[in-house]
Amino acid sequence: MTPNKSAGKNRLAALIYKESLQIVRDPSAIFVAFVLPVILLLLFAFAVSLDVRKVPVGVVLSSDTPTAQSLAAAFSGSRYFAVLPMRHTQEAKSAIIASKIRGYVVIPADIETRLHSRTDDALIQVIADGSQPNTANFVTAYAQGIVSLWQAQHGYVSVAPVSVQPRFWFNAELESRRSLIPGSIAIIMTMIGTLLTALVVAREWERGTMEGLLSTPATITEILLGKLLPYFVLGMLATLGSALLAVFAFDVPLRGSWLVLMLLAAVFLIPALGQGLVISILAKNQFIAAQLAAFTGFLPAFMLSGFLYETDSMPWPIRLITHIIPTRYFVEALQTVFLVGNVWSLLLTDMLAMLLIGGLLFMLARAKCHKSLEG
Repeated sequence: MTPNKSAGKNRLAALIYKESLQIVRDPSAIFVAFVLPVILLLLFAFAVSLDVRKVPVGVVLSSDTPTAQSLAAAFSGSRYFAVLPMRHTQEAKSAIIASKIRGYVVIPADIETRLHSRTDDALIQVIADGSQPNTANFVTAYAQGIVSLWQAQHGYVSVAPVSVQPRFWFNAELESRRSLIPGSIAIIMTMIGTLLTALVVAREWERGTMEGLLSTPATITEILLGKLLPYFVLGMLATLGSALLAVFAFDVPLRGSWLVLMLLAAVFLIPALGQGLVISILAKNQFIAAQLAAFTGFLPAFMLSGFLYETDSMPWPIRLITHIIPTRYFVEALQTVFLVGNVWSLLLTDMLAMLLIGGLLFMLARAKCHKSLEG
């Protein structure tokens, strides 16, 4: 090994040691890396849910016949509805207006006649509150499902020429938690990688210590690597902790391997750290760097990555923008490795996209840093 290479390694090791001490002595970095992920995972696991459970609905029972009562009992026994028994539709209308219920079902007095009729008369009437479209759709769909199941159980359904039996792969229970928590890990990693790194160089400028670093024999590349590698390790530890919580505390299945999961995290940290580094070089102020990290990192990751809103349902100009957001590919990769497994045809595509974006960001950071500090 030549003296120059040996000296370069020693300088890099010293810079990594210096930055590692800074992380250990900075309570905010420890909080963001280890406490914030736990808080966010708890919120996404319990407070944020796309599942509909116990929606308050009214059931207007127009007769007391055994058939009508049996159908009303089917609604009361559903885990999707919290049923309020009612006698008149006017009572149900008043309850919807007062937001006490999200819809109501009318079981007519002539339900036996309708059951045995060969006409197309509707068996029941379902009214839903359209001010919340998603909930309204859930109410009507679940009500239809309850009636169909009840008819089948009581032998009121004739054998149809075509029988449709839905089957759901990868998340048979349709638990939104199982898709939200892997996506939330991507959001957490975006915050750790982009936010913490955005403060690195900006902090040096604010404290006036950047000039001291520049006066050392260390090159710009060594300075940047010395600052980023400790945060890379911090991000990997945060990913491991979040994944352990997801699997063992929140019962999210990991159908892929832990090694592939950590490989995906390592690849994603490249664009995340690169974005934070570009921000910190351009801002030179911790407050501005934090605001830019939130505006260009967290918000796009939260809104445009497919974490909460499917990218396929977005207008095409917005869909084009999502292709330059690395969190989009990390969310897809995490959902694949958690819910499906090691599907390399999908994972490799996402990894290559993240590497490409990360490489461009690091090239930009290196160019701007060289121009700002040496030019």
